[in-house]
Amino acid sequence: MTNTQRCDADILKTQQWLEEIIIGLNFCPFAKKEFVNSTIHYQLCDAKKIAPALDELTKQFEKLVLQPEIETTLLIFNHGFKGFEGYLDLLDYSNDLLIELGFEGIFQLASFHPDYYFEGEAFDDASNYTNRSPLPTIHLIREASMEKVLSVYKNPDKIPENNIMLAQDKGAEFFKKTLQRIHNKHQ
Repeated sequence: MTNTQRCDADILKTQQWLEEIIIGLNFCPFAKKEFVNSTIHYQLCDAKKIAPALDELTKQFEKLVLQPEIETTLLIFNHGFKGFEGYLDLLDYSNDLLIELGFEGIFQLASFHPDYYFEGEAFDDASNYTNRSPLPTIHLIREASMEKVLSVYKNPDKIPENNIMLAQDKGAEFFKKTLQRIHNKHQ
């Protein structure tokens, strides 16, 4: 497999995960519109260290500022940040960068990782799959768009709780098999 094919496969994995899990299970009731309208930008980043990853994140913030037709960006780390603790360090630095660049209140970040787990939960608890993805990913979200959607969504504060209940109903095995199938399909 060439580098281009590998990169395409990494984006396809992310798109299929988004379609089947995030949209398919309605974990994010706002994602379907952007997915269908092709207003999601998928950006691969092969950085393995924090500094070049933050450089790419800066470029993606700037791209969103300059291109309002892009609603949201998924910054996908296809080589680095495989360990969850290192990824959390990157996420902390990313949130600091967001503030430093003056984008607080303009953008927010959401986090996804293959080994994501909520503090206080067992690693294999199904609830963790609400934030598990094929590859380490930082989601750049426009706050104004999110506020607009939330203003018309009934009980938006219940979304995380509802997602956890649905994930537990489905069970961890369902998610393991789904993510494995997605991974195998796009190798």
